Amino acid sequence: MDLRVSAGVQARFAANEALLSRFAATAANSRGRERAEPAQALRSAYQLDRDRILYTKAFRRLKHKTQVFIAPQLDHFVTRLTHTLEVAQVARTITRALNLNEDLAEAAALGHDIGHGPFGHAGEEALSECLPEGFRHNYQSVRVLDRLEGEGKGLNLTHEVLDAIEKSSKVRDDIMAEAWGVPETLEGQAVKLADAIAYVNHDIGDAVRAGLITEADLPATAHRELGVTHSERLNTLISDIVEASWAATGEVAGDARPVVRFSQRVGSAANELREFMFERVYLYDATRLEAERGKRVVIFLFQYFRDHPEAIESGFCLAEDPPERRAADYVSGMTDRYALRVARSLGSAEAEAWRV
Repeated sequence: MDLRVSAGVQARFAANEALLSRFAATAANSRGRERAEPAQALRSAYQLDRDRILYTKAFRRLKHKTQVFIAPQLDHFVTRLTHTLEVAQVARTITRALNLNEDLAEAAALGHDIGHGPFGHAGEEALSECLPEGFRHNYQSVRVLDRLEGEGKGLNLTHEVLDAIEKSSKVRDDIMAEAWGVPETLEGQAVKLADAIAYVNHDIGDAVRAGLITEADLPATAHRELGVTHSERLNTLISDIVEASWAATGEVAGDARPVVRFSQRVGSAANELREFMFERVYLYDATRLEAERGKRVVIFLFQYFRDHPEAIESGFCLAEDPPERRAADYVSGMTDRYALRVARSLGSAEAEAWRV
């Protein structure tokens, strides 16, 4: 079957993209892929990127990677995979309301955390301490998709998807801070905010489930400005982005610089809620205790595979890279339970004593 794009299908793609906002990223105007490919008949470039990410082994492994609570015994705690799916849903809602490119947003959302190592941000901290150049999950996500998957050839994704993934991370101080740069597309900006909306809200649910906080403990500002339930907060945050960004993009009037953003009032309330979560959940003593144990396991594994690169399974790193980089790539790809299993088999006393 010839799956190359026909003139008729190409015209249909163009017609669909013509209905989008004038500020939307379109496949027709994409900066393209590192290696040129013929267009496909059934999927646009961003749809193809989404599907390529979805079918990777790295994406599948997200189901056994920590979000906040490491290897929880109960069934309903959020994993890195369920978080990713929630980010994609929020990003699609925002981009659809703003008449932007949903396919680009979904592709970036599905790939934005694919470079996270075992034990969540604890694993990230550990690998950052091990590598001279440091380690950031957003950069690793790009590395996984652009170099490591596809038997070391990468997935050859579009520039816009990789840019949105690289710039998706945030700093503690401000939900709108641009420590790693502003995504070039409005869709990438939407994914960045969708990530924060998703994790703050589902982490509240997990923290309540774990007995660390109650709904009544949340800041009064959050209840007043955002809502008193999970669904109310989601609706407020998403609706505010749509309303604040719509005026800013110039769709209604003027030619203001396009931006996807919160209003000042809601953004301030979201920052206060996020800081509350850092103080009461993310940096809580019991949470950090588990995180420190996870860090020690990751450091043990990194040091072992740095010193024994021949023990690394093929397909998880590049043979031409130095041992430190190969070890980091291999360990960062591990799930929580696989990391513990391997560490135990290699004689880690920390992993052996940590029965989860």
